[in-house]
Amino acid sequence: MKIRPCIDLHGGKVKQIVGSTLNDERPEAVKENFVAEQPPSYFADLFRKDNMTGGHIIMLGPGNEDAAKEALAAWPGGFQIGGGINVDNAGVWLEKGAAAVIVTSYVFEKGKIREDRLLKLEKAVGKGRLVLDLSCKRKNGHYFIVTDRWQNFTDVEINAENLQYLSKYCFEFLVHAAHVEGKCKGIDEQLVSILAEASPIPTTYAGGARSIEDAYKVKELGRNRIDLTIGSALDIFGGSGVAYEEIVAFNRKMGNEG
Repeated sequence: MKIRPCIDLHGGKVKQIVGSTLNDERPEAVKENFVAEQPPSYFADLFRKDNMTGGHIIMLGPGNEDAAKEALAAWPGGFQIGGGINVDNAGVWLEKGAAAVIVTSYVFEKGKIREDRLLKLEKAVGKGRLVLDLSCKRKNGHYFIVTDRWQNFTDVEINAENLQYLSKYCFEFLVHAAHVEGKCKGIDEQLVSILAEASPIPTTYAGGARSIEDAYKVKELGRNRIDLTIGSALDIFGGSGVAYEEIVAFNRKMGNEG
């Protein structure tokens, strides 16, 4: 288990956003926890120097392509990339230096899984370079995958059957708990436990982490097989709950350097 770095891009800048406030129709409603003065390459270079591997860059909406390319150029092969990825542009992002592409909305339509698109993606980039973002929200006591920057519910529940099916097409899952994303009020323990029980492939959880103690909680609940991303609580992203040095030290302690 390790903590993975993240670079979230919105409006061409590195930001930390409360996930539940993302709204295409009302952009003024977006709540920003942090807007970086430094360029994306600054954070990419920092993570590279500390060998914080397995991280991701997420483009939250249009206008982030140049910023994403800058981050990838600072550490070629150092990041997975997601946000608006489809079969037509996936290969381009791999050529730009992404280690893998992260896909959500493209493989769903009207709340259903599009198996034909999964097959096209797998053929285009290979299972070993495809990550499925199964970010979700809780509804009626269950977790359902959400798409289009976490605005629309699908009918696909996070459960053993669906995770087993989707794992045929990719090598990793990324799961943002969108209902707690950016709130720094603690992880969704139930979701972490479900992922540990049901996911047959490597999985990274993101959402709500507020202290380094949450990393140890994910390690325990996730049975040492669910990775964690910390965003808004991190001091380099304007937070006060976790020092960047703490996550570097955590990974070294866990033997995940390299």
